[in-house]
This record gives sequence, C-alpha cells and structure tokens, in this order.
Amino acid sequence: MTGGAAWWLFAALFAALLLGYPVAFTLAGVSLLAALIGWWTGAFDPAFLNALPSRVFGIMTNETLLAVPLFVLMGVVLEKARLAEDLLHDAAALFRGVPGGMALAVVIVGALLAASSGIVGTTVVTMGLLALPVMLRRGYPAAVAGGTICAAGTLGQLIPPSIALVLLGDVLGNAYQEAQLASGVFSPRAMSVGDLFAGALLPGLMLVALYIVFLLWRLKDGPQATPPPPGAGEHLGRHLWRHLWRLAGGPLLLMLAVLGSILGGIATPTEAAAVGAFGALLLAVVRRRFSLDLLWQAAGRSVRISSMVFMILIGAALFSLVFRGFGGDQEVRAVLADLPGGEYGALLIVMAAVFVLGFALDFIEIIYVVVPIVGPPLMMLGVDPLWLGVLLAVNLQTSFLTPPFGFALFYLRGVAPPEFSSRALYRGVIPFIALQLALMTLLLVFPQFATWLPAILRG
Repeated sequence: MTGGAAWWLFAALFAALLLGYPVAFTLAGVSLLAALIGWWTGAFDPAFLNALPSRVFGIMTNETLLAVPLFVLMGVVLEKARLAEDLLHDAAALFRGVPGGMALAVVIVGALLAASSGIVGTTVVTMGLLALPVMLRRGYPAAVAGGTICAAGTLGQLIPPSIALVLLGDVLGNAYQEAQLASGVFSPRAMSVGDLFAGALLPGLMLVALYIVFLLWRLKDGPQATPPPPGAGEHLGRHLWRHLWRLAGGPLLLMLAVLGSILGGIATPTEAAAVGAFGALLLAVVRRRFSLDLLWQAAGRSVRISSMVFMILIGAALFSLVFRGFGGDQEVRAVLADLPGGEYGALLIVMAAVFVLGFALDFIEIIYVVVPIVGPPLMMLGVDPLWLGVLLAVNLQTSFLTPPFGFALFYLRGVAPPEFSSRALYRGVIPFIALQLALMTLLLVFPQFATWLPAILRG
C-alpha cells in the first residue's frame, strides 16, 4: 500500500467539497470510489471496510454524542424564546453612557449566549437582525459593527458548552487512546469532553476580555453616549439592575447548571445537556413564551441539525478506514516526525494547515477528517491532548471569520441591510482575527492557560 494514494484521496475529497456537494455524501462517495479503484489496482485491501459496521454501531451507541442533539435543542429553544432580544435590549441600556456601549453590549450578550447555547450561526443571525441596524443608525462605522457582531457570535465555538467542543473532545479522546496504544501503553488514560470544557473556559474568557479592551480602545472617540433603546424609559429606569438580573439570571443559572455539573464531576456532558435542554424549556415557560408550536419548531430543527452531524460522522468513519487502508496514517506520522523542531515544529505546521483549511471547510469537516489523521501522531510526539484540543478550538473559531468563506460572514451578510457592503465586513473582522491569533500564540507559549483548570478540577 502506498501513502501517495492516500494524499490523492485527500486532494480528491477537498476538491469535491469545494464544488459544493453535501459533506456527508461527499465523504462516503469519494472514499468508496477511491476504495474501488484501489482494490482494482491492488493498492487497497477491501478487508479494511469490514470494520465499518462496528464503527457505525459505535457512533450510534456513543453516549457522549447524545449531548449534541440536546445542546442543539437547548440553543434553539433559547432562540425561539427571544432570549437574545431581551439580553441585548437591557445590556445596551446598561452601557448607554459608555463610549461604544452598544458594541460592548453585543460582546457581553454574545458571551452569555455562547455559555448558554453554543450555537454559532443562530447567535450571529439573531445579533445581526437586532443590533446591526441600531449600531449603523447610531453612527458606528460599518466595519466595526459587522466585525463585532461576527466575532461575538462565534464565541459559542470556544466557550463551553459548545457543539464543536463536544465533537472535538470525542475525537481527541479516541485519538489519545490510539496514540497511547501505539506507544505501547496498554492501560491508556482517558480525556473526556468535560476536561476539554474545563480547558477551554479560561481561554474563552480571555478572548472576551481581549474583544472588550480592543473595542474600548477603538471606540474611545466614537459614539459617546448610547441612548436607551426605544421603549425602555421608565421600564428600565431606576430598577435597571434588578431588571437586568432578572433577564441575565436565566442564562447565568442555566450556564452554572450545565457547566457547574460537568466541571464539578456531578454529571456527564450528556446528562448536563439534558439539564440544559430542560432548563431552556423552563425558561421559555417562565418568560411566557412557551407553546406547542415553539416546541414543534425547536424539535424539528434539532432533528435536522443532529441528522446532518451524525451523517457526517458516518461518512468520516468510512473516509478514515479508506485513508488508513492506503497507508495514509503511517505517511502522516512519518512526515510529522521528520519535521524540524520536534513536537513544536509539528504542532505549528498542523495549526497552520488547519487555519488554511478553515478558509474553505466547515469545522465539522475539519474535526472528523483532519483531526483523526494528525491527532495521534502529535500526541505520540508528546503534545498534551488538552492543549491540542484548546488550540484547535481557537483555530476553528478563527475559521468562522476568515474571508472570503468564513461562515459567520455569510450568516451576517444574509441578514444585513442592502447598504452594508461585504468589503466593510471583511475589514471589520480582521482585527478580531488578529486577536484570536494573539490568543493562540499565548496558548502556544503558555500551555498552562489550557491545562491549569482541568488539573485543578482533577485534584
């Protein structure tokens, strides 16, 4: 078997994805076609495909992955209950006397929504509909307004509970066990999704702080006083703090219930996701916005999103088997081991490759196609799996903002007013991409930012 065929397989997959075919069927179709050609030419042993049924069964019975539809349901219910609208309305009132207060409100609300739902596209669209027209009317530069909304909306990629972290944690956990077995460790240690949640929490908060500091500097001479939103008046008045706590208390309590139960070791991510979904429904009832129609719409959307994710998982499992059948895993291991600089050199090359792939591929595609290939070799070189997971999460978040294919850019452009130009949007996200790269550099130099909290929680 030749590693060269494996690289051709990867190139063919990348080309097919760029043509816009559905991801799940592209993964499976390209892999099966490559396996058929390889079998015909004698370069592929079809016995590798015998493992596919067990891989699919493993996906179906993976308890960790049950957290995906539950977290999706939680986020969709919160969206339908118009939680973002409430939070943005009152956060803008809180910062109305601060230069650039509306932009700060967008970042704070983005962080709260990230910590209580973890769905990127929904947050960007909602904030774009609610905040962008208001910011443009109040004199914010179009680039700053668009960049702030996109950056705040993608915080759900890094701040737990995040769908990306659930998927990434599951893949890296399997890769970590595989790396240990390949290194002769036959009682491998485990890395859980909860560990990755803990590792990503501090970097996520650091990124929020970086955004706020940048906006305070950028808008120090900008809009000086953000007036109260229309209709706020006496309703917010002198009871503003109490009203804000009533509105923010819901997502804060939900975040504490979900994250606290995971980080405290009380519940698994799947159990905590069930608590979150129930809490979101309860919040909708408390806000008097619950209805059978809301439940039906939320359930239907959750099923569609979850079905897409699990179909990609099955296609990625097939791709992984064919790639290994062509000897691709051994080829990648040899390439990374021969790079100068040891583990740091290999890690930098992988991070650069993921960053470039993020221009064109979705985070799910990268997690299930690229990470299983490069994860085990990096860990065999001595890279800490938690450190690697947090670095990848920041890198994947950056991919949501990188022009011209960043998904957050598409989400916002779809709901932006006609006069809002793509050029302004591209200019606006560049500083936030630089901030994310700065955070990634900090994590590369100081891995403790990612490993300190999990170590404390492990005792």
